[in-house]
Amino acid sequence: MLSTNITGLDYVIIAVYMIFLISIGVYFSRKVKSSEDYYLAGRSLPFIVIMATVCASIVGGGAMIGRGGVTYSKGAVSLMLGIPYLIGMFVFSGFSGRIQVIGKKHNISSIPDLMEFRFGSTVRYLSAVLIAFTMMATVGSQITGTAIVLKTFGADWGITYEMGACIALFIVLIYTTCSGLFGVVYTDVVQFFVLLLAVYLVLPFIAVGEVGGIGTLLEKIPGEMLSIKPDSQIIGWIFTNLVFTMAGAEMWQRAFAARSKGDASKGMYLGTFVYAITIVITLIVGLCGFILLPNLVETYGSADAVVPAMVIHYLPAGMTGLGIAGMLAALMSTADTYLLMATQTIVNDIIKKRHPNIKMEKELLLARVFTVSLGLLALVIAFKIRAAYNALMFAWTFYAASLGIPAFVALFWKKATKEGIVAGILAGFIISIVWKFMGEPGGLGSAIPGSLASLVCLLIVTYLTYKKEEPSPFPEYSS
Repeated sequence: MLSTNITGLDYVIIAVYMIFLISIGVYFSRKVKSSEDYYLAGRSLPFIVIMATVCASIVGGGAMIGRGGVTYSKGAVSLMLGIPYLIGMFVFSGFSGRIQVIGKKHNISSIPDLMEFRFGSTVRYLSAVLIAFTMMATVGSQITGTAIVLKTFGADWGITYEMGACIALFIVLIYTTCSGLFGVVYTDVVQFFVLLLAVYLVLPFIAVGEVGGIGTLLEKIPGEMLSIKPDSQIIGWIFTNLVFTMAGAEMWQRAFAARSKGDASKGMYLGTFVYAITIVITLIVGLCGFILLPNLVETYGSADAVVPAMVIHYLPAGMTGLGIAGMLAALMSTADTYLLMATQTIVNDIIKKRHPNIKMEKELLLARVFTVSLGLLALVIAFKIRAAYNALMFAWTFYAASLGIPAFVALFWKKATKEGIVAGILAGFIISIVWKFMGEPGGLGSAIPGSLASLVCLLIVTYLTYKKEEPSPFPEYSS
């Protein structure tokens, strides 16, 4: 196996970068005066910050580490994992401005808020529980990816997977606990540019050059590795990615936090466009790794290590440290996003609604306590599920099936009823769970039958319960 290019300078760069991230969280903690500051950064984010935080949040453990591993083990079919999410994000970008407008106009700050506005407290709590679990489990998938990176480059120092997971969680907890969304989004801005430079601009050119050019790469890759025909597992993941974007609570939060309708939509579109470029680059780096690092799994224990292994073996000294910092940046920016969403859901959407007169100081204390507690639960998930993409799809499947369609309906369909939405959520969740325990017959991913059951039940029950003279409240929207 090739020797690594990690030098003392690289370790210094990584250490300085981690300290810098913590410093950002401490600095922005001074801006947190209310729960709206903690969860929505005071609804003050301009489009350039939205763009950076959207892209940095998307390109995390699943997108970079997990999909890189799928590329290494299955080939170009990994494109089919990124494209549905990309399409869904472009669709979401189209109505993100609507989310910003109704959020500001009706003081709505989350999906559970919208559900209660339209359908009452029962639907709020139902959706909140689903969101809290999904966001916390997704943090686990990001800790998984970060632990793989730390284990890969820290092997000479004896860093194990478990140690890497604990280090990652510790850093994320400090700046997220201190400053909430202010710390999250402004660390995302830094992480976005570091990641773009080191991993998505420099690495692919070096990797292709080491292989001998694109032509040589295509000649050396086995024909079956260039097929984009998905197997049954990939099909299930594709559908999950597509539906999840409609109810991705973290992206709704970014839209609610935007300064204006234009900032929300422009930032979402730009962030999604940059993400499109990273899909292709991850494919190239993964395929180059297949040629250059044939003993990857034997050496590092997982195909998920392909991108970090390419960084430490092929980037020059100095740039290696920046590349590792960039990967850690991407993973932690996604982890902090989902961790904050889980906290917001429990404290703001459940506890505060049951105790509306809670003092601001106590609410912020609860937010910080739950940030730490949920982070520790996510660490347990990371210890149990060590394949980054499997961990991510575990978290997203049941959520996409139960809340993907109902959230979209709540935003756009005036005739939707409380009974219809509840039926849709429960049907999606129950069918996806049952399908999973049945072993996913025919190889059909649980999100597909779950989402279909959700849609059918939502439509039928709404049709049976809709009363023209008693429509559910609908948030007024004007551009």
